[in-house]
Amino acid sequence: MQKQKALQGSSGMSRRTTAGSVVLEILSILFALIIFLPILWMACVSLKTDEASMPSAFQYFIPPFTVQNYTDVLTGRPQVVRWVLNSFGVAAIVTVLTTLLCAMASYAMAKLKFRYSKAMYIYFLIGLMVPGEATIVSLFVLSNKLGMIDTYWGLILPSLAGSMNIIIMTSFLRGIPNDLIEAARIDGAGEVSTFVNVILPLARTVMVTVSIFTFIGNWNSYLWPYLCAMSEDMFTLPVGIPTFISQFSVDKTVPMTVNMIASIPILVFFILFEKQIVKGITLAGIKG
Repeated sequence: MQKQKALQGSSGMSRRTTAGSVVLEILSILFALIIFLPILWMACVSLKTDEASMPSAFQYFIPPFTVQNYTDVLTGRPQVVRWVLNSFGVAAIVTVLTTLLCAMASYAMAKLKFRYSKAMYIYFLIGLMVPGEATIVSLFVLSNKLGMIDTYWGLILPSLAGSMNIIIMTSFLRGIPNDLIEAARIDGAGEVSTFVNVILPLARTVMVTVSIFTFIGNWNSYLWPYLCAMSEDMFTLPVGIPTFISQFSVDKTVPMTVNMIASIPILVFFILFEKQIVKGITLAGIKG
């Protein structure tokens, strides 16, 4: 009798679990559609040539499609290519420098014993609470006095500062056993050798995660490049896209084409490194 009740209870729990899983799957699909449909609509609009002949938004999804807009934008508007190169160059340099500097700073706070190390960690934690917009005026004034406005250094250097990356890396590095570092020191390794040969290989996953998010964040950055880049040649893609929207307020095809040019690299980037992103976030959370 008890066994029968146990089986009935287990069956009821299984049905509830299955029903819950189905609901979660349906919600996940709906959420994915909400995110994906605007991207699909943008892609379809960019593949149309006669936007004025579309009486409804749904007709954008109906063929025929053409890549003529992409050819016209990339060949007939050389400033777009310049903006792509600016965005990629700035994002790549910021990513490399940020990852390296954050790794060194995090190693110092996580594994080196020095005065005020905890105070520095708290300082970076407090930095997470301060929105970037609150410091934008002082940053602009300082950059202007240093002659960095409308220069590549002005686009790069202010973007190197980021508390979140240091917090993530420090939390991860604290989970690395100190025995490995002590063993390296016993073998005669200095701090630089220990950092390069012991810490960096173990922190590769979290460094890849930080690099990916840094690159994506700088590729999509708008506010600071908008304030810093005064000339059209210094524009990045997010800054240049609104100029097309204002010039072509009726026809959506050109702005949507430029938007797709800006979005495609990030979409490909995410597809290629999806596993590294998820794994890095998970490991950083566990170590923290």
